[in-house]
Amino acid sequence: MTGYLTRKLLLALPILLGTATLVFLLVHLVPGDPARAMLGPGASDSEVQAVRHAMGLDRRLDAQYARFLADLARLDLGTSIHYHDPVATLLRDRLPATAVLASATMLLAWLLALPAGFAAARRPGGAVDRAIGMSTSVALAMPSFWLGPVLVILFSIRLRWFPVSGADAPGSLFLPALTLAVPIAALLARLLRASLLDESGAAYVAAARARGLSRLAALGHALRNALGPVMTMAALQTGSLLTGAILTETIFAWPGLGRLLVRAIAYRDYPLMQGAVLLFALLYLLVNLASDLMRAALDPRQAT
Repeated sequence: MTGYLTRKLLLALPILLGTATLVFLLVHLVPGDPARAMLGPGASDSEVQAVRHAMGLDRRLDAQYARFLADLARLDLGTSIHYHDPVATLLRDRLPATAVLASATMLLAWLLALPAGFAAARRPGGAVDRAIGMSTSVALAMPSFWLGPVLVILFSIRLRWFPVSGADAPGSLFLPALTLAVPIAALLARLLRASLLDESGAAYVAAARARGLSRLAALGHALRNALGPVMTMAALQTGSLLTGAILTETIFAWPGLGRLLVRAIAYRDYPLMQGAVLLFALLYLLVNLASDLMRAALDPRQAT
């Protein structure tokens, strides 16, 4: 397992370097002068030059890149142009809210997906299977920017069960988590059903059935092997919900990284944009690494 972890970490290093390079080039690929874009059209030439000097944009490109990597190695992401605070501090303060939202989303998605996947795989082609298949199709077709306002209208405005937005009131986590969890749960339920049906034809499941186990008990016996591809997809969805949370956090005014990135884009705060994108990439890699390790723990053949 140690060698497997080492190989995964070594593979992650060039990905991180490539991501950092693309983020660095973001400032230089944007049309126009980034300093003037941040200050607005009414800024004087001296103010623009001062910002360019503060950001190091008046240096050669290779010198800027070397300085960027050196600062990154020291975890120095620069200072936010709009907030006038270190980018690392802003990201650190917003990360817990996004982590809570992501954890609640995945927990809710698993709570919805596991019983649905089991119920659909118990009798393939039956009424329950068809109903779950139709429900998951509808869930997958609903984008978060549409589902979120619908849930607000239904549960916040009409029923008054949950707050409309924010993170301070009791129950404020449920609606944004549900908005993100519905399509993920639908995808995981479908994949779990397919994986359980594949495993149900294995010899060990047939032997379990021959010993008198019911089909439901035999499916439970096959769950460990069936969870491998489902966990991989769940990890990918965990990484993608970080970007999906950008819209959801904005809709529900959730004080996380996604909303911070939207504000950085609106304020043309390039250092903050760079830091947020780098952090999203790092979190995506860490989530996938954790998924690979969990899959290897369930099936040691994956670590060979």
